[in-house]
Amino acid sequence: MINRRQFAIGAASFLSGGLVGARLVQGEPSRFTTQFPLPPLIDAAKQGNALKLKAAPGRHAFLKGKPARTYGYSGPILGPVIRLRRGAEVEMTVENALDSDTTVHWHGLLMPGDVDGGPHQVIKAGDTWRPRLKVTQPATTAWYHPHPHHDTGRQIYMGLAGLIVVDDGIDGRLGLPHTYGFDDLPIIIQDRSIDADGSLTYELDNLSIIYGARGDTVVVNGVIAPRAMVPRGVVRLRLLNAANAQNYELRFSDRRKFHVIASDSGFLPKPVAVNQLRISPAERFEILVDFSSGKPVVLESGPDEVMGIFGAISQNGAADYVPVMRFEPSSKRGTVKTIPVHLIEPPAADPSKAINHRQFVLQNYMCLGRPPTGIEMETGHALCINGKSHDMARIDVETKLETSEVWEIVSLGMAHPFHVHGASFRILSLKGAPPPAHLAGWKDVVLVEETAELLVVFNQPAAREYPFMYHCLVLEHEDAGMMGQYVCT
Repeated sequence: MINRRQFAIGAASFLSGGLVGARLVQGEPSRFTTQFPLPPLIDAAKQGNALKLKAAPGRHAFLKGKPARTYGYSGPILGPVIRLRRGAEVEMTVENALDSDTTVHWHGLLMPGDVDGGPHQVIKAGDTWRPRLKVTQPATTAWYHPHPHHDTGRQIYMGLAGLIVVDDGIDGRLGLPHTYGFDDLPIIIQDRSIDADGSLTYELDNLSIIYGARGDTVVVNGVIAPRAMVPRGVVRLRLLNAANAQNYELRFSDRRKFHVIASDSGFLPKPVAVNQLRISPAERFEILVDFSSGKPVVLESGPDEVMGIFGAISQNGAADYVPVMRFEPSSKRGTVKTIPVHLIEPPAADPSKAINHRQFVLQNYMCLGRPPTGIEMETGHALCINGKSHDMARIDVETKLETSEVWEIVSLGMAHPFHVHGASFRILSLKGAPPPAHLAGWKDVVLVEETAELLVVFNQPAAREYPFMYHCLVLEHEDAGMMGQYVCT
C-alpha cells in the first residue's frame, strides 16, 4: 500500500509533469472569446421515439486553427442532448464506427440489466446495437457514455459523452425555466491536457492509475473559456462533471448565491441556497442562477482538495480558482423571475425496511486474486473492492427486486466517487453525519471521503448474463478493477 511519503513524492512529480492533483490551470484563450456551444437537442417524442447515435472519430479544435482527433456521438465531439418523455418506449440504434469495441451506458436511466449498456453489452467495431428503452422514472438529468471493459477512461477522455433529459411535464407547474438553449442550458465540464499542436494527451502510468487522469485545462461543452449569453431572469443550468477524476469546487466570481434544485436522480424537496458546490465525476446537479441584475459573472472552480486520508495536494499550498466560463446577461427578459419555494418531496428514507447490510471497501492499491488483464498488465496496477479486482465472470452480490439494502462504502487511499447501476439511493450519512440538504434527494453517485451509508433501492432486474455494475467513477480506477457486479432477480 502506498504510504504518505511515497504519495508526496509521487504527487510532486505528478504536478510538475503538467498534470494536476488538486489544481487546474486555465489554458488559453482566457478572455472568453469563444461562443458557448449548445449541443443539438433531439426530442425523442418528435422523432417517433426512434433515435440513432453514431460513435465515430472526428476532428475538433480545442486550440484555434489546430483541429485534433477526437471521438463523438453523431458529431465530432460529445453528443446531442436527448430528451425522453416519461412513459415512452424508445427504440435506440447505436452504430459503432470507431476502430475499437465500445458500449453505451445510459447513466441515470433506470433500465434492466440487458439494456443498461455496461461492459457486457459490447458493440463490436462496425456493429450496431438496438436496445429498447422504457422510460418509467420521474424527471431527471442523466447522461450517456461508453463503458467498455478496461477502455472507459480513454473513450470518454476522447470525447464520448452526452446529456439525457427525462421530462415528465412538471417543470411548468413548478415554475422552473425549461426552454432549451434560452433559460435551460447544458453545462458539461471536463479537464484535458492539450498539446501545443492541439491534440489530446491521454497516457497511462502508475500515478494516473492511482489518482486518475487529470488535465491542466478546463473545457466546457468541448471548448475552452466559453461566453454564454443569458436572459435577465432566473436561468437553469444542468451541470455534469464528465471529467475522468477531477472534483470541481464551483462558485461564481462575485460570490452570488445560487440554488440547487435537483441532483442525480431527481428534484429536491425545495431549492437549497449555496455559494459553492462540489461536483464529483459523473454527478449531476441542476441549479438556478438569477441574472436579473444584468451584471456579467464568471463561473470558476477551485482546487480539488478532497483526497481522503492523504489530505489536499497542491503546489505551495495554492488555493487558486480558475475560470470555467462567463455568463453575460442580454437585453432579453427571462420568463422566470423568482425562485420557487417548493419542488418534489421524496418519500422518507427508511433503512428499517432494508433486507440486508453490506460493506464495500474501495482499495486504492494493488490487489488481484486472478490473472491481470488490460491496463492492469500495462501499468502493474489492479485496484479492488473488498480485496477483489473486477472479474467479468464473477458475480459479487445477489439481491432481490423491489427491496432495499443499506450499503456502507469505505474509501481507502483517497476520496472515491461511487456509482451503482440500475438503482437509485438515498445518502443516510457521510463520515457519520447526515448529508447536507443538497445531497438529501435521490442519487446514483456519491463522493466518499471516508465512509458513506446508502439506502439502495432495487427496482430493475439484472440476470447473470447481463449484471449491473457498482464501481468507483475515477475512470482509471474503474478500468483498473475497482468495480463489482450484482444481479437482481
